[in-house]
Amino acid sequence: MKTHGTPAIVQASGRTQLVLAGCNLISSFDPSTGKKLWEVNGSTEECVVTAVTDGERVFASGGYPRNHTVAILADGSGKVAWQNNARVYVPSMLAKAGHLFAVMDAGMAVCWKSDTGEELWKERLGGETFASPVMVDDRIYSSNVGGKTFVFEATPKNFKLLAENQLGDEAYASPVICGSRIYLRVAKRGESRQEFLYCIGKPTNEAALK
Repeated sequence: MKTHGTPAIVQASGRTQLVLAGCNLISSFDPSTGKKLWEVNGSTEECVVTAVTDGERVFASGGYPRNHTVAILADGSGKVAWQNNARVYVPSMLAKAGHLFAVMDAGMAVCWKSDTGEELWKERLGGETFASPVMVDDRIYSSNVGGKTFVFEATPKNFKLLAENQLGDEAYASPVICGSRIYLRVAKRGESRQEFLYCIGKPTNEAALK
């Protein structure tokens, strides 16, 4: 299967499934036996994103040779719940409480209803985006290629930008959240390109750890 996406273990349609997409197929397997549970045509030849689920549908997308985002019922019926031509090629999507959030490669943040695909809002963050967004509670963190990280609310009501911060000149890695800290891997351009790992948060109280 021609795919760059990581296989995903999901709980969908009442059972544990391993799902991956590529070579114009979306496939589901029993992770304990390797038995194929179902397979349907989609999304595109090459896929990069890791599939996600809302418990009833599996969402996948591709960007070569065409742009395609699709929701497949995870019950083995092979039915397409909805599809569109949004280019969510590299950054993986996020599913929460009946809604699907994504940051497109072109730097557009979008929210769809997970059951129908209805677009509730779409807003420009800016710059190309290859890193996958990360959700913590009701906030989404997304870094663009130019090293700017955006924080916005994960709500279907409306888009609300909470913060944006520049760190380095390039960012291809997804933010990592651990406790009250944010870890960001970025690069700085100059005579020689250098990569840095930053930890943002309150300093550790070493006295409290003794």
